[in-house]
Amino acid sequence: MGSTLERTKNEEQYDNEIVKWLRKTGDIKTSLKKANKKHPSEAVQYDENNINDIHSHYHYLMEHAEIVRKLKNKAH
Repeated sequence: MGSTLERTKNEEQYDNEIVKWLRKTGDIKTSLKKANKKHPSEAVQYDENNINDIHSHYHYLMEHAEIVRKLKNKAH
């Protein structure tokens, strides 16, 4: 039995899609719309009350992915 913090493959794909578009556009709303269209079952509902928190979360994931990529490149 897994931890409640474990992400499903679909959740990871959705997060990766948002990060991809956030990196490309810098705009969280555009990123969410693109990811929601591609992964409708994982779609995050957002409004003006939570958009800043969502943006902070995905900005963190984007920076984390970049750090991991750089560390992997250094190791090789």
